[in-house]
Amino acid sequence: MQAQEVLRQLRLPELDDLRQYIRGLPTNTLLGMGAIAAFATYWFSTRPRALEPLCDLTMQSVEMLSEEGARRSTLNKSDEHMTYYYSDAKTIYDAFLRGLRVSKNGPCLGARKPNQPYEWQSYREVADRAENVGSALLHKGHSQSGDKFIGIFAQNRPEWTISELACYTYSLVAVPLYDTLGAEAISYIIDKATMSTVICDVPEKAAMILDCFAERRRSVKTIVVMETFDGELVTRGRTCGVDILSLKEFEGLGKANYQDPKPPKPEDLALICFTSGTTGNPKGAILTHRNIISNTAAFLKITEVHCMLDCRDILISYLPLAHMFERVMQGVVLIQGARIGFFQGDIRLLMDDLKELRPTFFPVVPRLLNRMFDKIFSQANTPLKRWMLELAFRRKQSELNCGVVRRDSIWDKLIFRKVQASLGGRVRLMLTGAAPVSPPVLTFLRVALGCQFYEGYGQTECTAGCSMSMPGDWTAGHVGPPLPCNAIKLVDVVDMNYLAANNEGEVCVKGPNVFLGYLGDAENTAEAIDKDGWLHTGDVGKWLPNGTLKIIDRKKHIFKLAQGEYIAPEKIENVYSRSDPVAQIFVHGDSLQACLVGIVVPDPDFLPIWIKRRGITGSYLDLCKSKDVKDAILEDLQRLGKEAGLKSFEQVRDVALHPEMFSVQNGLLTPTLKAKRAQLRSHFRGQIDELYAGVKG
Repeated sequence: MQAQEVLRQLRLPELDDLRQYIRGLPTNTLLGMGAIAAFATYWFSTRPRALEPLCDLTMQSVEMLSEEGARRSTLNKSDEHMTYYYSDAKTIYDAFLRGLRVSKNGPCLGARKPNQPYEWQSYREVADRAENVGSALLHKGHSQSGDKFIGIFAQNRPEWTISELACYTYSLVAVPLYDTLGAEAISYIIDKATMSTVICDVPEKAAMILDCFAERRRSVKTIVVMETFDGELVTRGRTCGVDILSLKEFEGLGKANYQDPKPPKPEDLALICFTSGTTGNPKGAILTHRNIISNTAAFLKITEVHCMLDCRDILISYLPLAHMFERVMQGVVLIQGARIGFFQGDIRLLMDDLKELRPTFFPVVPRLLNRMFDKIFSQANTPLKRWMLELAFRRKQSELNCGVVRRDSIWDKLIFRKVQASLGGRVRLMLTGAAPVSPPVLTFLRVALGCQFYEGYGQTECTAGCSMSMPGDWTAGHVGPPLPCNAIKLVDVVDMNYLAANNEGEVCVKGPNVFLGYLGDAENTAEAIDKDGWLHTGDVGKWLPNGTLKIIDRKKHIFKLAQGEYIAPEKIENVYSRSDPVAQIFVHGDSLQACLVGIVVPDPDFLPIWIKRRGITGSYLDLCKSKDVKDAILEDLQRLGKEAGLKSFEQVRDVALHPEMFSVQNGLLTPTLKAKRAQLRSHFRGQIDELYAGVKG
């Protein structure tokens, strides 16, 4: 009765009449109706579905009861921080053994030669080689209680990870070294950590270490070289009292003097990660197994529902292993029994490596993302192509805004297939860190690549990350809520008018991922970690209404460029101020850009005299508008920078000339005549944007 009543209300025939009506329809009509029904069924079963968020995306962090003013991840059920994900993997060594077990001794580390496929070493092969290298280290006198710091001076390659695992297998401590530190800094680190063994990839790096002996005797007694070398290096090492051995010889030494593993405990030291100093010597961050495992666990927790890695996944390793971002990513992969494929060592061949390896996990830095973004738009070089690209972006962005992430839409097939194929075609998980990424670039590449794409924030002193965006929240312009392994609070920066009461302040971090301090440096340790255990990052953040963190400034006048390099602008300005025609200079770096630019106020008395030698004359205002004058000053600045030993990324790429002096009266200097950097940045925003546009052009 109810059904018939409904039919009457809908003005449809009763069921018997409806059946009779359908039987009377022509065959073609019935076939059409069947096709429509089949299509509707297919569409409903295959239509894109949004990821189910892990939490309420309007409140991704909550205030803690145990720490006033602090916030934690809503993924934690209490104020207790996450320290591990698997109860049988609380150290990096145990994490590797778990990977060996769950992968069933599957492929672990892979490398390739030019134009060749990847060759893989199994988990067992890697473990055996690590035990041989570790046994050799013990035979050379290293021990957990004494000489325990082992230098690793190499590019990313399987032997890097094997050497590191050798340290962990026998409770020793790895100390990464890297080229951009420079010989002086490497010499300093060797002394600071009193390293007696350094493992290098190429003979040139071994020779660089021996060069340190020219000044005075160092602690190094053994250098192990991965690639072939000649007898001259051995002879030179002997004169310095240093044994030069090949890695193959070293592994043979360990095999002949094999010792059972001596596994570490969670609280034992794992790494001394030296950060490149901007105004002084590098500082060695002391990191334990618990630090690294807690950071790894937090990443696994966030990705566990929608993008958990397993033994079928592949990571492409090209970001420097000397930095903690790549180290934690490798830890995430190895604990899951997945595999790591290394690039050939030449970033120019990375795209070729991606096509051959076809990774599923691809950590990136903003500089690479900017290049990808620029390349895509440079290929849309006609009005029609640009229109199609923008149309495809808008259509897929509307899906992304609804939480849908996919790469099988019609727009992927027509427009985005090539860019996805350029990464191998199988990437399902990406993470960007090390420096901020432009929101438009991140949003566009999330759309174009059609994979889960997260943004994280952190620093070496909190192992790698302290916040990360959440699944389902594909908005840009923030770095997500706190990781499950730590809390974050904002502390007043009164002189910059950032107040915690306004949800703004210096970002401070507390949790099991926060480092122990700097090696042999109590003063800097006390500056970094306060008496209550909070790490002061030096970055200024803002809590957004949904509980995510936005980085808005830098407390100290130190900032990162897009490639992750730290810059101390005052140091550069002091060098450039020696230029005869320069009265004042403001050096600016944008964390979304890869280079520096500057605003120069020429000396009104000296500029006309200085530039006249180059055959250029005119009034002061005319000279400030002259491109030839600007180019001459830029050339002089770069000359001075080179003479002062500035690195290439510390040199300004372009400058603008400004005829009016910075002063207290115009608000660009403090009463003590120090530069007001925030005001200078705001005042010259237009010129800065023009300079960067010109550099890109």
